[in-house]
Amino acid sequence: MTKAKRRLPRKPIISIVRQNGRLNVQGINKWYYYWRDPYHLLITMPWSWFLGIVASGYILLNSLFALAYLLQPGSIANARPGNFWDAFFFSIQTMATIGYGVMNPQTDYANVLVAIESWVGLLGVAMGTGIAFARFSRPTARVVFSRVAVVTAYDEIPTLMFRVANKRRNQIIEAQIRVVLVRDEMNAEGQFMRRLYDLPLVRANNPIFILSWTVMHPIDEYSPFYGATLADLEAAETMLVVTLTGIDETVSQMIHARHTYIASEMLWHHRFADILFQKSDGQRYIDYNHFHEVMPVSSQREETNGVVSRSP
Repeated sequence: MTKAKRRLPRKPIISIVRQNGRLNVQGINKWYYYWRDPYHLLITMPWSWFLGIVASGYILLNSLFALAYLLQPGSIANARPGNFWDAFFFSIQTMATIGYGVMNPQTDYANVLVAIESWVGLLGVAMGTGIAFARFSRPTARVVFSRVAVVTAYDEIPTLMFRVANKRRNQIIEAQIRVVLVRDEMNAEGQFMRRLYDLPLVRANNPIFILSWTVMHPIDEYSPFYGATLADLEAAETMLVVTLTGIDETVSQMIHARHTYIASEMLWHHRFADILFQKSDGQRYIDYNHFHEVMPVSSQREETNGVVSRSP
């Protein structure tokens, strides 16, 4: 007889959908795989879910131990015979190591359950505290990206620009930014692929990132934007993926942020509104109320050599 083949776990059915021009991955049975990685799930889920799971687990464990105590009548001194709530609250006192002294175990069976429950309680407190601390101590970035990117002339060269700002007003040390263009292409063999291009920037690092940062990519003959039209970018599902990393000076830990721009969020012949102003006494200040504002550039001439424009 041949041995039965080992049944492999079902793999999720993955589908790729497009929402507002962005690629999103959806899968069936994804919760099955999430529960196989409980630590990651508990770290990334919202606080309301985490606290709900902790509270539900606490009530469930105490309920199970209460039922176990009731299996032997008279195992808890001073508890009403067969009363679930007395056994339930005795379980809470045992798990939390409170011990008021009113109810206590009076059989060997109850003492064994108390020993087991005490160990489970210590383990649960240690795990819950560790996960809660990991959630609190996880470094996060408070970085804001401009809602759109613009293309306008800079030193007489068409330049792609977008803004980044640190919302915390502390310093992000050795901030590094990377911009990748992603678009659909067909290779020479006729195979479809989603190709990535690293965009060279005027400045890709900032030793002390505390205020606003305008990221710029010159559109020259070496740029993947060169010779394309807006229609080409939209047809190829073009997307800009921006990643920023750095060290938060407050917690001395690495932080990161990510943002994407789709073709409809790249405005040609526009520029950002000024956010740097000067008072009458000569003091300069930044007004972030205009951080996302853009304005059209009037009478901008069409660039030569097939650089991106709004007309094909």
